[in-house]
Amino acid sequence: MALVIGLSAGLASAVAASPTVSGPITGGGGAITPPNLTLPDLSQLGYNSAEYFLTGTASAYSPTPPGPLASDGKWTVAPTSTAPFTTRIVVFKPSDPARFNGTVVVEWLNVSGQVDGNPDWTMTHNELVREGAAWVGVSAQAVGVNQLKCPTVIPAAGCFVAPGDPVRYAALSHPGDSYSYDIFSQAGQALVDNSATLLGGLTPTTLLAAGESQSAGRMVTYIDAVHPLVHVYDGFLVHSRGGAGAALSQSPLTPVTAPNPTFIRNDLDVPVFVVQTETDVAGGLAARQPDTNLFRQWELAGTSHFDIYGLLIGPTDVGDGQGAVANLAAMQNPSKSPGPGAECTLPMNTGGAHWTLNAAIYWLNQWVTNGTPPPIAQPLQVASTSPFAYAKDANGNVIGGVRTPQVDAPIAALGGFGNTAAAGNTNPISQFCRLFGSTVPFTPEQLAALYKNKGQFVSAWGQATKNLVKQGFILKADENELTQSAVHSEIGE
Repeated sequence: MALVIGLSAGLASAVAASPTVSGPITGGGGAITPPNLTLPDLSQLGYNSAEYFLTGTASAYSPTPPGPLASDGKWTVAPTSTAPFTTRIVVFKPSDPARFNGTVVVEWLNVSGQVDGNPDWTMTHNELVREGAAWVGVSAQAVGVNQLKCPTVIPAAGCFVAPGDPVRYAALSHPGDSYSYDIFSQAGQALVDNSATLLGGLTPTTLLAAGESQSAGRMVTYIDAVHPLVHVYDGFLVHSRGGAGAALSQSPLTPVTAPNPTFIRNDLDVPVFVVQTETDVAGGLAARQPDTNLFRQWELAGTSHFDIYGLLIGPTDVGDGQGAVANLAAMQNPSKSPGPGAECTLPMNTGGAHWTLNAAIYWLNQWVTNGTPPPIAQPLQVASTSPFAYAKDANGNVIGGVRTPQVDAPIAALGGFGNTAAAGNTNPISQFCRLFGSTVPFTPEQLAALYKNKGQFVSAWGQATKNLVKQGFILKADENELTQSAVHSEIGE
């Protein structure tokens, strides 16, 4: 009998404070300010965008009784100090209300680059659009809010990247990241209480929380500490976490750090789906935990923390199949540049995490809405922990994990770590090269030994894709574009 975890139970039991909503925001430059969000031409996707401000009073949290947090994640916390805030959320939703499927993916915007970013939208938006889900990005952390107000680049004032819009965002005020967890709760609560405004009258039936990288660390702490108090979200996608959770509170409040490892607590009432790349498994090996009826962990073979698709292809991919063509072409001629003026030592990863993340967000929604859990995946095979090394196949790709055609019909050796900024390159983006993995294209001789001609490559790639669709690690909706990308390639010609 399927376990039905019930979106309505989650929404009905939400007890977070409800902030005041204002907007849609139209002031200042008149648009959501780049580079704060990857924003493709939503009209081509049949979507529209709007921005709103949320104003309220947020709580910070402390352990009860006072003391260090335990690795098992079974934390008991209570609200402590409060502070006023005004933050922003960005809403992408179907232009045609009939397309809305009831699910809203709420992303904790990533501030690793000292500016709000939306990596999970970038990596999964094709699937969200196909299904008719809405997406909401939350400026939950102080650095993202403060950057929005920056008139220009002023490092001494905390303005490290391109300017924001100080007129449009003048009303924003963030009390510090100790309050970020309650701000994220209140953003979800606002979507329930003010759906007429925020979603244009669409009625949400499922709220899924998502966060990547540093936001995944925040997700871990939110799940363990705050979700049991408020029950705002019906399921969680934790994408590319490290071994520890984020701090529960930090200066100027009394710091409360999370242990390493921090496990996802095993007494939850909603599903948690952890998706790890090769980079993340290497850094968070101690936080591996077994699958249960409410926990899954997928470890993606041949992938890196972020990759060429996320950096260069995904931001403009409108789901017409050209993203798959471009990614396969990049496997043959991978770029070393993650952005203008930035350069890595090695060509960056092209391992196809995008397509497995499409499957992950699909399965999370199925798990919550009808009780159908994701398939269980084998872990990546680790050959050594000191020094850390994966077990590799004859082609130089890792053994085990969730597979893709990129590793099962390979044309390159794909890795998750070992990259660095190119010597002498001081562009701030280059500091993240260590997260962008590597692609080593096969030589003509290696390719000829694997594939006698183009037809043989297309057949191998297509069969690998078909097998993964049957296993549930690639979606049927993505099978054609992946298969056609091989047809359009030059491999074997």
